[in-house]
Amino acid sequence: MTKNPSIVVFDIGNVLIRWDMHFLYESYFASKEEIDRFTEETGLHDWNLQQDLGRDWAEAIEMLVKAHPNYEKEIRAYRSRWHDMVPGVIAGTVLIKERLQEMNVPIYAITNFAADTFRECQERFPTLKQFRDIVVSADEKIVKPDAAIFQCLLERNTLEASDCLFIDDSLPNVEAARAVGMFAHHFKSPFGLAEDLRAHGFAI
Repeated sequence: MTKNPSIVVFDIGNVLIRWDMHFLYESYFASKEEIDRFTEETGLHDWNLQQDLGRDWAEAIEMLVKAHPNYEKEIRAYRSRWHDMVPGVIAGTVLIKERLQEMNVPIYAITNFAADTFRECQERFPTLKQFRDIVVSADEKIVKPDAAIFQCLLERNTLEASDCLFIDDSLPNVEAARAVGMFAHHFKSPFGLAEDLRAHGFAI
């Protein structure tokens, strides 16, 4: 690639808003090790991914409770107290996004998210409504790093991959974006993001 991108595409979780299961489960377990044991025994990460693919929460909860009845309370809390996992925005990234929008940079998003919890987060955090388009995995039944979710954004909005800079905290997702022809930034901090944006020609 020889030209600079002109479009910015954000991931949501742990780029614009904080998300971590530990925020919820600290009130159920005495240590990080106990939380990790619970998530590993129940396969919670892979189970959650199925909701990002559009599976109904009620079905998912009942299935996991049946498989792990000793953790019923903790499993049911995953949805009933889901918002405890999301304590707030990452302020520095939101400021960067708002600055880009003030500069009339086209802003989009691609996120792995259950449909209902994403809409609830949009109500909590209005910045999540402020995109030209948002590809939500549960709506499309595709999750990152599948190339098809990137193609969905590009085709739906008539965008060229080489015009886009994609931002994500997951390295596999970053690599997948690059594989479809996007520029991509592996997010670790707002400071690092601002530096990389400037390196790609965005005058922030």
